[in-house]
Amino acid sequence: QKDDDIEEGDLPEHKRPSAPIDFNNIDPSKPENLLKMTKKGKTLMIFATVSGNPTEKETEEISGLWQGSLFNANYDVQRFVVGSDRVIFMLRDGSYAWEVKDFLTNQERCTDVTVEGQVYPGKGKRNEIKPDKKKAGAATSKENNRSNKNEEL
Repeated sequence: QKDDDIEEGDLPEHKRPSAPIDFNNIDPSKPENLLKMTKKGKTLMIFATVSGNPTEKETEEISGLWQGSLFNANYDVQRFVVGSDRVIFMLRDGSYAWEVKDFLTNQERCTDVTVEGQVYPGKGKRNEIKPDKKKAGAATSKENNRSNKNEEL
């Protein structure tokens, strides 16, 4: 072996061989488990949106709290604020992405989380009140009640 050969651990991530996947242990009813296995040991980006209309400073503070909580739970996550309401979380081991996604979607100020192109709604989106739908729904139900009364006559 040559002295100038690069050891496997020092190779760039895209040149390292992937860990073998044991398809016998995969539950077909849980496709996320397959994704976890394929992302093991690979860098993965998670995008999160902060609810409301935050300033970049507010987004920095809120996402910093999320990063601190993840750090305390032993997740190695780097954070990059990329807009007034958008954050990227970078994981060195992508197999933890869905656990981090679960944490983020349960945060009050998280509108949505995107992992591998799949968008997951957050608690912040579920808590948003949309008055237009309520008014439209109320008018429709009144019209339905009127039509029902006419049919009974």
